[in-house]
Amino acid sequence: MNPAAAASSVTRVTLSARLVSELGDPHTTLRAVTQRSDGVVIVRAGGEVDGANEHTWRRLVEEAAAVATPPGPFVVDLNGLDFVGCGAFAVLAAESERCRARGVAVRLVSCDPSVARVIQACNLGGVLPLHPTVETALATAGRGDRPEPGRPAAPPLPN
Repeated sequence: MNPAAAASSVTRVTLSARLVSELGDPHTTLRAVTQRSDGVVIVRAGGEVDGANEHTWRRLVEEAAAVATPPGPFVVDLNGLDFVGCGAFAVLAAESERCRARGVAVRLVSCDPSVARVIQACNLGGVLPLHPTVETALATAGRGDRPEPGRPAAPPLPN
């Protein structure tokens, strides 16, 4: 998807009333904005994903991914998150498998080296390809999980 060309056709993803209520709860630490253009769906998450709101995270990821159509991609931008619990990665990995089964590519976005370390330590690189920006994640659409030439799929790990 060309981000500039698609800008005029971007719409919000319609989420269930229950999920909208959970995300709107003043006590939640999770925020999210979803958008769609053709088969592409982008979730931009902020705040925290932890044990207290993992059910909301799961519902958000499942509902947003369900709107993506082949070939996608379904992009989840974690750059706005201050904390990402291990359960959040399990949710993403499970949804990635479901998306792939129906022909939708999944891309994860984060510049945080700790996210790259968790993905590497859990051997999830093939399931959750990591990109530094939404733009680079979209630029790889249609080319499998390969990043743009000359760019790593994930930020390099510090030594």
